[in-house]
Amino acid sequence: MTANPPTSLSLLGLGAMGSALARTWLAAGHPLTVWNRTPARADSLAALGAKTSDTAAGAVAANTLVVLCLLDDDSVGAALDGVDLTGRDLVNLTTTTPAQARARAAWAEERGARYLDGGIMAVPPMIGVPEAGGYVLYSGSAELFAAHGATLAVPAGTTYVGADAGFAALHDVALLSAMYGMFAGAAHAFALIRREAVDPVAFAPLLADWLTAMSGSVHGTAARLRSGEYTGGVVSPLAMQVAGTPTFLATAEEQGVSPELLAPYFGLMRRRLAEGSGEEDLTGVVDLLLRESP
Repeated sequence: MTANPPTSLSLLGLGAMGSALARTWLAAGHPLTVWNRTPARADSLAALGAKTSDTAAGAVAANTLVVLCLLDDDSVGAALDGVDLTGRDLVNLTTTTPAQARARAAWAEERGARYLDGGIMAVPPMIGVPEAGGYVLYSGSAELFAAHGATLAVPAGTTYVGADAGFAALHDVALLSAMYGMFAGAAHAFALIRREAVDPVAFAPLLADWLTAMSGSVHGTAARLRSGEYTGGVVSPLAMQVAGTPTFLATAEEQGVSPELLAPYFGLMRRRLAEGSGEEDLTGVVDLLLRESP
């Protein structure tokens, strides 16, 4: 049986991420048409075999599968303004909010295109390197994803998170928000030892191993959020944890370290203790963060 030839596609946007995507598709033998607002960015890709287009409309017309990796949602609207999208499969890898992704999906469908939104969980050097662990979250048209999933998986792994076009952006920001929370905790930890005769390089493996061990707690939090039962199987109840927080704050003061990264979370813990059960774990803090209406 003869294997299907690699799918041809167009790519709009040749920043660091777009260029990495382009190089990976070209290396895998996919015919590629590229467009960028600054044409010179396409020169190195043309040398690798990419076709270049002087206009976004020309790039869109060249192929059914059209991938966008632009600066923001406004850039997408500007690039595709007046472009005929009938019959096109748009895959938007531009960083947007969930609401912007949903609006852009409706906009594309009104113009006769199928739409898939993507959230890239990788940095450019991870693209085309499977062992690096990068992947892309996708949401929107399930039919589009089924049709082009193999092509989309060439630069990085793929994870489809639902038909709601906003879900990829939502998952993306949720995961990155957790990452920044981890970075904040690590920054506080390093600040505590900064003025002591503690080698940060020697301390780092202890910190990394501890964060890895504690990361498993997200599964318990998820199960409690689903069930609504926050007290079952709790090992470190909220009352006990709140009682221990003065030690963290006192240590920060002794070390001359600002408590500004920890204090807001400790404040939420105290609020939950005052409003709820001391036998809960920390899951109830999630509910405190929810506003009355989105």
